[in-house]
This record gives sequence, C-alpha cells and structure tokens, in this order.
Amino acid sequence: MNMNTKNYFDEMRIDNKTIRDIYQRYQHWQNQLPIGALERKSAEAELLFRRLGITFAVYGESTGSERLIPFDVVPRIFSASEWNRLERGIKQRVKALNAFLHDIYHEREIIKAGIIGKEQVLGNVLYCQKMQGVDLPNQVYAHIAGIDLVRVAEDDFYVLEDNLRTPSGVSYMLENRKTMMRLFPELFASHAIEPVEHYPQMLFDTLRESAPAGVSDPVIVVMTPGSYNSAYFEHAFLASQMGVELVEGQDLFVHDKKVYMHTTEGAQQVHVIYRRVDDDFLDPLVFRPDSTLGVPGLIDAYCHGNVSLANGVGTGVADDKSTYLFVPDMIKFYLGEEPLLSNVPTWRLSLRDDLKYVLEHLPELVVKEVQGSGGYGMLVGPTSSKKEIEAYKQRILSDPANFIAQPTLALSTCPTLVETGVAPRHVDLRPFVLSGKEVRLVPGGLTRVALSEGSLIVNSSQGGGTKDTWVLEN
Repeated sequence: MNMNTKNYFDEMRIDNKTIRDIYQRYQHWQNQLPIGALERKSAEAELLFRRLGITFAVYGESTGSERLIPFDVVPRIFSASEWNRLERGIKQRVKALNAFLHDIYHEREIIKAGIIGKEQVLGNVLYCQKMQGVDLPNQVYAHIAGIDLVRVAEDDFYVLEDNLRTPSGVSYMLENRKTMMRLFPELFASHAIEPVEHYPQMLFDTLRESAPAGVSDPVIVVMTPGSYNSAYFEHAFLASQMGVELVEGQDLFVHDKKVYMHTTEGAQQVHVIYRRVDDDFLDPLVFRPDSTLGVPGLIDAYCHGNVSLANGVGTGVADDKSTYLFVPDMIKFYLGEEPLLSNVPTWRLSLRDDLKYVLEHLPELVVKEVQGSGGYGMLVGPTSSKKEIEAYKQRILSDPANFIAQPTLALSTCPTLVETGVAPRHVDLRPFVLSGKEVRLVPGGLTRVALSEGSLIVNSSQGGGTKDTWVLEN
C-alpha cells in the first residue's frame, strides 16, 4: 500500500471523464461559475475566519505565533450508505474502548484472558493508578472521542488513531459548515445535506447524562488551561454554544470533597467538568505539584463521585499508539463482534523481528512515537532525506518500544482549491463521537486536507487545511 501519485482513490472522479454520482450535481454547479468565483469566495471565507478569531497556536516558532487554519471552499461529499457503514464501525470501536478502560481499572479480564499483556497496560506511563476501582457514571471514560480515519479505496477505510484524551477540532467542523452555508446558500438549496449544527446540544446532553448519581439538574462548566492554549477558541466557542461557564482552575475550589465555582453571587457547586486540561495538570496534590492550571483536591472529589470529568482521568492508556494494535481484539472480546473498521497494519518496534524489518525499510514507512500527536515526532520515509532517516534511526535505537511503524498509505483525494485551480489533494477524517447513556455522533466530521501536492500530512500544525464534510440524506 505504498504511496504512488497515480495509485490512490479519487473520491470525485472515476477517471478523467467520469464524475462519481455523489459529486455530479456539485460539479454541474461548479461548471456554471464565472472565472475566479471560487477564489473570491475563498478570500471572503478567510476574512470571516479572521474576524471570528479562529486561530491556533503554532508550536516551535519563536513567537508562538497564531495562524488561521486554511479553509477550503470545496466540500467533501459522502453518500448516506457510505456514512451509515462508517457510523456503525465508529460506534462499535468507541464502545469497545470504553469497555476496555472500565475493565483495566476494575477486574482486568482482558489481561487475565491473555489478550493484552499486563505490562502493556500497567507499565504504560498513561495508566493512572489512582483510578483503580473508581466507578464512573454509565461506565464511560471517553465521553468525547475523535477517531481519525483514512480511505484507501471505494470500500476500504482504516482507523489511523483513536483520540480519547482531549480531542480538538470540532469547532472547525461547525464553523466550516456555517461559513459554507453563508457563502453558498444555493448549494444547500440544491443538495439534501445532513445537519451538524446540533452538535453542541448533543454534547450538552451527553455531559448532563454523565453527572454524578442523583443529580437531576447538573451545573456544567468547560475548563480551559487559558487563552494561551492552542485550542482556546474552541473551548470558548463550545462553552458559549452550550450556554455554560468557561472556567480556569483558579475559578474553582474544593470544599468537603465537592467542587465549587466562584460567582458574583457566591460559591456554586459544579457537577460536570468538560475539561480541556491534560491529566498531569488537573490537581497539584495528585499529579504535577507545580501545576497552576488545576484545582487542589479535584481528584479526591472525583474519586468520591461528587463531580464528573469528561473525559475521564487515565483514558490516555487506550489511545496510546501501541495499545491501538489491540483494539480489534477488544471489539471481539467485549462485544463478541468482528471489527467493522480495520486498523492500519502496524509493526511494534518493541518486538525484535518487527524492529529488524522496520530498520531495513525506513524509507518506505511512516514511524510514530507511541504517545505522539499532532503530526509531531513522525518520520514519513518516502518524503524524508537520507540524513533525516539516519537521525530518526538513532532515535529508534535509543528506545525502540517508544515507536510503532505503518505502511505509507495511499490516502484518498478530494477536489481542493489550490493556486492552479481545483485539483485533488489527500484527506483524512475525524468524526467526533459522544458517549453518555448512548453513543452518538453527527453525520460528518472534520476533514483535514494536505494542501501541498503529493503531501500526506494533513495536520494543521504541519500546514494542512480543513474543509466542510457533507453527508447526503437518503
């Protein structure tokens, strides 16, 4: 499945002359546009995003600069049947991951059954000993999951990774749709497109369902590390959309194992915290003592069942890239079902034979740190120089267990507006899955697009853009 510029699935075209059914109406509309119309709409979209302040921080730059994520005005389109199949597979996967998290913090049946090694779980730095035996409402740990998918053929989708800690990007999905509806109302009149704008209400309902036992009208807050965080716009956006308070650690305090919020009318008890703060910074009494972002005593209140955290503490052990290998086994073990979505074939560099193979084939493979994210710390063999490959090889040899490797997938392409006009560019998809009393998701997700020709790296931190994702109604 190595990348070859002519060997990828084009989601819009069967060949140079034939447009796939789901894109025909869109293509007919686009053909009627005056020259330069899409470019003018693209400039208008950029102005809208700039006015709204939809930016993200770019790490590693001397100024910690803020950038707009480039927005592409050409939508990505799925048929209802394509989406239904994806939705079933995504829900199945998230149910199994939550079952796994409950199990490893309780009876550890999957370890006893010999399906996953004890060291893989208990030796993982993201495993949280403090959570052992703690019962959570609905047995849900990952209330909000971002499942990254790639397509390599008409009926072949692979899960690239599971994001179960503090997945971001849903605000871009919502703002992309709002922007498209504003720029192209005639397209929405001529296409029956499933809505996504009810996501904040679904999130609010999921958080309400996750309240501690006996609380019928919970007070919910969104907890942010603050305005310097790369996803601060999203934290403020979601709090505003749900009509709940946006708080920082300093706005909260714990008394008698309960969490309270400072308000102008005095202290108010908080029952559910949608936290966008990493585990390590949540409570200086339990994790990092130097954290000024957290709330002293928060974990004690949480473990006593007086406040719910979304996502739960200790979920990172399930989205670690070395645990990813076992998700198909989790689906079979907990649900008694065959996986509907496949993993990407993966080599574990902690295994001697896998390490040997990978070191001999580095120029062909993608290598990732097991706890990496955002496209950082990766090696994309086919686009790397000999010098970069050799340097990465030394990193692997210093700690092989810290890496996994995968084939370089020929990601599908979607039509994208670039400097030369509309051309195919590689994409992935991140649907957002909500788990409360039931598992649900809006039709679509965040499509990320690699804007450089031939590039496979779609992460916004690495220069990728985003586009609106349409699911056509039946």
